[in-house]
Amino acid sequence: MKISIIGAGNVGGLTAMRLFEAGFGDIVLVDVAKGLAQGKAFDLEDASSIFKYNYRIQGTDDIEAIKDSNIIIVTAGLTRKPGMTREDLLNKNAQILKDICLVIKNISGQSIVIVVTNPLDLMTYLALKITGLKSNKVFGMGVSLDTARFTNLISKELNVPNTDIEACVIGSHGEEMLPLPRFTTVKGIELTEMLEDERIKVLVKKTLERGQEIVSLLGSGSAYFAPSQAIAAIVKIIVKDEKRLIGVSAYLNGEYGIKDICIGVPCRLGKEGIEKIIEFDLNKEERSLFINSVESIHKNLELIKPFCHGL
Repeated sequence: MKISIIGAGNVGGLTAMRLFEAGFGDIVLVDVAKGLAQGKAFDLEDASSIFKYNYRIQGTDDIEAIKDSNIIIVTAGLTRKPGMTREDLLNKNAQILKDICLVIKNISGQSIVIVVTNPLDLMTYLALKITGLKSNKVFGMGVSLDTARFTNLISKELNVPNTDIEACVIGSHGEEMLPLPRFTTVKGIELTEMLEDERIKVLVKKTLERGQEIVSLLGSGSAYFAPSQAIAAIVKIIVKDEKRLIGVSAYLNGEYGIKDICIGVPCRLGKEGIEKIIEFDLNKEERSLFINSVESIHKNLELIKPFCHGL
């Protein structure tokens, strides 16, 4: 098994460590910054002798090292800086992702591609269109992280272990995400039966704001412990063919009555990627909120379509 990670920043570097320690296969860590990926790979190599790991890790600035990867994880991209509009960030990351995906298309067209670059749902759509891979092979880590955050907040609110909670979040990986209390259970009991509506609304609001809260507290950069763990969890399901349900940004082609968009929904994953998209029976209110989330992505979809022209 060969797993490549493009982008050796905080998320990419820590993901490499988690996958290396799990022993899922040989790791290739790539970054355009000269020496960054190689330095982190050397550091991880040194750790391997302490823990007696036998898998290999390679760090490089040569993206062609991803050739013939089984799984490619794309974390590369810019974070928003002062004075930069969301449109500026979208355009810059779209160009970065386009360049990466053209390489994937040319030298590693059999890979499963997991997108982490933000804005995640739009970048997942762009990766799908540029690589030309089947839609089950390209998806984004997004609502799996949001679900973990919702789970954690419920756990603290009810003072119960995370392992007793099965939370659910769908929609865009952003301000229009949709935590679903009706599909969230604690020891098998629906969350709506465990908490009053007002407390649930507080937890939902905290979940929506969690990422930005972390950014504000850090002062520079964004979360990387939980995102890297969410990526590792997805990789584990694929490598071990666990056929588990997990939320990812998937391409919809009629599911939920939506077409030609990537958005967070529960999916069953296995060794071939997405095996099945699970459609929840949403009520009127949930359906309306989900459509709002879809429309929040649609607003910017036209901005990235020019990057697909001429392919």
